[in-house]
Amino acid sequence: MTSQEQLKAEILAKVEEYYRQVHAPAQRAPFVPGKNRVNYAGRVFDQEELVNLVDSSLDFWLTAGRYAEDFSGKLEDYYNVSDVILTNSGSSSNLLAVSALTAESLGSRRLAPGDEVITVAAGFPATVAPVVQNRLIPVFVDVEIGTYNIDVSKLEEARSPKTKAVFIAHTLGNPFNLDAVCAFAEKHGLWLIEDNCDALGSRYRGKLTGTFGHIATGSFYPAHHITTGEGGCVITDDPELARIIRSFRDWGRDCYCEGGESNTCGCRFTKQYGTLPKGYDHKYVYSHIGYNMKMTDMQAAIGAAQMEKLQAFTERRKENFRLITEGLRDLDQFFILPHATEHSDPSWFAYILTLRENAPFSRVELAQHLDENLIETRGLFAGNLLRQPGYMMIEHRVVGGLENTDYIMNHTLFMGVFPGLTQAKINYVTEKIRDFAKRF
Repeated sequence: MTSQEQLKAEILAKVEEYYRQVHAPAQRAPFVPGKNRVNYAGRVFDQEELVNLVDSSLDFWLTAGRYAEDFSGKLEDYYNVSDVILTNSGSSSNLLAVSALTAESLGSRRLAPGDEVITVAAGFPATVAPVVQNRLIPVFVDVEIGTYNIDVSKLEEARSPKTKAVFIAHTLGNPFNLDAVCAFAEKHGLWLIEDNCDALGSRYRGKLTGTFGHIATGSFYPAHHITTGEGGCVITDDPELARIIRSFRDWGRDCYCEGGESNTCGCRFTKQYGTLPKGYDHKYVYSHIGYNMKMTDMQAAIGAAQMEKLQAFTERRKENFRLITEGLRDLDQFFILPHATEHSDPSWFAYILTLRENAPFSRVELAQHLDENLIETRGLFAGNLLRQPGYMMIEHRVVGGLENTDYIMNHTLFMGVFPGLTQAKINYVTEKIRDFAKRF
C-alpha cells in the first residue's frame, strides 16, 4: 500500500468512527412522545454513505465519474433495463422525459406544440409543468378516492385526435391501473411516461413500476425511498430514447462521449452537421435545445450506498403502512383508509387518509391537532392543480368534472411511513388520531 493509499484508508476509518460517535442510532436520544417531532419523511443512512461521500470528495472529481457509473449500473440491474440516466432532480427528470419526446428524429410520433397529454390534477406539479413548458396541452382526468390514481374509465373520453401521450404518477407509491393504461396507450399509439418518483420498489403483477412505459422517472430527494440529497433519474429500455434523453440532459449536444472521454464515435472531426463547416468538432455540435441537468459524483456516491439498503427500506415502508392501517381500522366511520390498486404491491411513500363526507371534524382541524402533537402531515401535494395560482390560466382540457380531485383537496392528508419511523412513533401517531376522533 502506498503512503497515499494508507492516508486515504486512515481518513475513511476516521469517517466511520465519526458516524458512530455522531450519527449512529445509539447516539440519538430515545423518542419521547409529545416532546420529539414525528416527521413525515427523512434520510436514513449509516457509515457507508459517509465513507462513499468522503471517498468521492478526496478524488475531487466533481462531475459524474466512477460512482455515477456504479450507481446507474445498480439501477439498471435493479430495473433490468438498458439505460438509467442520472439527473440533478426528479423534476428535471420529468422535464427531460417530456422534452425528449419532442425530438425531430422521432418523426411523426414526436410531440409538437398543441399536442395533448393526458394526466391528472391531483398530484405534484412537477408532472404537469413539463407539459406546459413544452407548449403541450394537458388533459385532466379525475382520480379515484382510495387509490388516488387516475380513473381509467375516463381514458377513452379524454382522447382526441391531438392526443399523443399519457403522463401520470403512481400516487404516493400506489401503482395506477397499468393494465388499463398500457392497453389504452398501445391501442392508440401513445407515448406512456411513468412518474415513478414516489414509487421506487412498487410492483404491479410482480413487475417493478418504472418499467411499463416508454420512459419513467425517479427522484432521490431526501423524502423519497432512497436519497442523494438532490438528484433523480430517467429510466428507459429504448436505446434511441436514451440517446435523446442524454442529449437534452447534456446541453443538447450531439456527442455522446462520457465525461473525460473524446472521439468515442471515431469521427470527431470528419462529419458535416447543419450548416457548420465540415469537420466541426463533434463535442460542440448541438442537435437539441437542451439543459445541464447532470448528477455529481458525490451525490452518486451516496446513492450507490443507498441502493444496498433499498430492499430493507421497502419492507419497512410496507410494515409501517400495515401498522397504521391496523391502528385506524376501527375508525371507518370517520376515515376512508387507503388501499392498494388491484394486482399491485406498493412500496408506499406515505399513508394517505381521507375524511368521510359526514365526518364531524374537518381536515384542517385534524391537521392542527396532529401538528400540536408534533406529528407532521401534508396535503396531497397541489390538491387540485388547476386551482393553484400558477396554473389557473394555462391552456388545458378537463374531461368530465374533477369532483374527487376537489374532494381530496378539502378532505385528505398524508403521514409518513418512511424507514426512520419506529413502531413507538407509529403507535403514537395512531393513538393521537384515535384520541382526536373520540372527542366526537
